[in-house]
Amino acid sequence: MRPQIVAGNWKMNNDLDEGRQLAKSIKEHQDDIPSDVTVILAPPFIHLSDISREIMDSPLQLAAQNCATEEKGAFTGEVSASMIRSTGARYVIIGHSERRSYYNETDEIVHKKIQLALKHDLYPIVCVGESLTQRENDQYFSVVEAQLDNTVFKLSAEDFGRVVVAYEPVWAIGTGKTATPEQAQEMHAFIRKKIQENFSSDAAENTAILYGGSCKPANAAELFSQPDIDGGLIGGASLKPGDFVEITKSFT
Repeated sequence: MRPQIVAGNWKMNNDLDEGRQLAKSIKEHQDDIPSDVTVILAPPFIHLSDISREIMDSPLQLAAQNCATEEKGAFTGEVSASMIRSTGARYVIIGHSERRSYYNETDEIVHKKIQLALKHDLYPIVCVGESLTQRENDQYFSVVEAQLDNTVFKLSAEDFGRVVVAYEPVWAIGTGKTATPEQAQEMHAFIRKKIQENFSSDAAENTAILYGGSCKPANAAELFSQPDIDGGLIGGASLKPGDFVEITKSFT
């Protein structure tokens, strides 16, 4: 059975006290979270150590929202994969559409970050997805395939086995729009097919593919019921502990 994952990307929200309180509130509801669902919190960098302590002795996992392209050195303002791992985090989000669009991150940069994450024992949550223009021009399959070819499909089969893929239609992030369950399933099935073609049937069957794009309690169950959707990369709803916990209970 593939992993079922709900990851909360807090983005640039919450000061430290607010972040600790949010993590504490989610932890207090851990008994409501199904035991077979992996729940990951991805706070801002400066919260990682405190949130790590806050969720200690709970099943909750910790992720960073990004990592540097370099190991260490004179890179002011950057945070390396080894630094992230030292906080107790086990995951890192790489290639989020906001990083790609606002900070001009290319597939080459994404691939480099994935390699460093793996080297330092982090599980990369690698984001792929198309813009509204690409969707309207029927380019979505080719765009996502190229992103996969240039990043995770360059990995060895062993390294790929530690990757989580997140499909995020860029046009549905923070817009209130959501891909229909059918649209999301179509892309998830396409990604799984490409994993099979590039690695193996076992790799395709065992890789978790998350949906990211305005997922909330009202639509999570319908999305997660699709055969190739293994959970969600949650944005706005992850800042509301009640909503976030509800989403973790949306698997059928």
